[in-house]
Amino acid sequence: MRLATWNVNSLTARMPRVTEWIEMHQPDVLCMQETKQADDKFPEQQFAELGYESAHDGDGRWNGVAIISKVGLEAVNRGFGTSDDDHGRRIVSAECAGTRVFSVYVPNGRSLDNEFYAVKLAWLARLRTTLDEMCPPGSSVAVCGDFNVAPEDGDVCDPAAFVGATHVSDPERAALREVEGWGLDDVFRRFNDSGTFTWWDYRAGDFHQGRGMRIDLVLVSDDLVQRATGAFRDRDARKGQKPSDHAPVVVDFADS
Repeated sequence: MRLATWNVNSLTARMPRVTEWIEMHQPDVLCMQETKQADDKFPEQQFAELGYESAHDGDGRWNGVAIISKVGLEAVNRGFGTSDDDHGRRIVSAECAGTRVFSVYVPNGRSLDNEFYAVKLAWLARLRTTLDEMCPPGSSVAVCGDFNVAPEDGDVCDPAAFVGATHVSDPERAALREVEGWGLDDVFRRFNDSGTFTWWDYRAGDFHQGRGMRIDLVLVSDDLVQRATGAFRDRDARKGQKPSDHAPVVVDFADS
């Protein structure tokens, strides 16, 4: 099984590139974030023509998350599954080939003194609670998406430049570790060295200068860790005309 995650930064703007990438890399399951589409505008039929079932949650504004799968897509759950506000269509999950797959877009937080920083920490805490509520111990689980957290200093181009900023603060990293504490492993790190970034700002030539961060993660349960055969970040997808500011992250698994 090939599992991928990609913050596409507007599926409306990026659909031709997404289609091309899918045809080239043939993921079995692709999680997308920042679709920026309402549910009635989501190109379900286009994905169906490529062989994928799909689940989407979006209101057409800033966020929006999706899962497309050609290995089955059942028991779709949008939001946190409760009356809790997920702060803007940021989480969707489904059963795909026996694995509960989550596509998540964690709030940015903006700055350490911004009210949205507390929202970000609370959102990550609610994600951990959701895992506890939805996924019994021993479940096969993959939580994929844009976490807006760089797990370690090696996941940013210059740690000193990020002191006092979001994405690297101790509380954010602790909140991410709490999510992982359900029983999830940052499987990409097992196959890639530090400095393999997934996001680069559009400004100041950051992509070409290598000034990036690794904030797009695939966190998986132990059964999937044992089946993982490789992982890569497709830097080429960040090149060319009108790319997303994120690159796709891909993990391959052997059959169970």
